[in-house]
Amino acid sequence: KYGCGIALCGSCTIHLDGIAVRSCALTLAQVEGKSITTIEGLSEDGTHPVQEAWKEVDVPQCGYCQSGQIMTASAFLKNNPNPTEDEIKDAMQGNICRCASYTRIYKAVEIAASKMA
Repeated sequence: KYGCGIALCGSCTIHLDGIAVRSCALTLAQVEGKSITTIEGLSEDGTHPVQEAWKEVDVPQCGYCQSGQIMTASAFLKNNPNPTEDEIKDAMQGNICRCASYTRIYKAVEIAASKMA
């Protein structure tokens, strides 16, 4: 997904060798030989715990940022399976939500963490 084009909004977030990165700021040379996962590769049927939590909390409004939010959250939870509220807010702060659904985003990340435990 192309968002801002300068790696500020987070809507283009993917996993590069399991780490959340902004794809709009990457060159082909930087990704050569590395494993890339997009939102479509997170789960075949939308049942990744983060995707399930997103549906449970009814996070999306316009949907613009959702793939980036989900990819950021899933990489974060893989490395921090039992985060505090402050850690969740800190991890998600680089993803902009035009609809300001931050409270629901944080709640969904919290729920996803419990589902992954």
